[in-house]
Amino acid sequence: MEKLLDATGKVCPFPLVEAKEAIEEISSGDTLTIKFDCVQATENIPRWAAEAGHPVTSFEQVDEGVWTITLQKK
Repeated sequence: MEKLLDATGKVCPFPLVEAKEAIEEISSGDTLTIKFDCVQATENIPRWAAEAGHPVTSFEQVDEGVWTITLQKK
């Protein structure tokens, strides 16, 4: 299963807070794609994912100041 979280327009730390909540709603092996436009989250989300053991399968800038990151739940 793939879950999409659109956190664009939300200031940090809300993209990270919502990502932590969203990953709890999916099963191990499922993916969570987060779309965001908060620059701080480009560092905060990958750091949290690494610390929590969720592999990052994709991380790209999709528009001016907008990124998506895909995590696979451990």
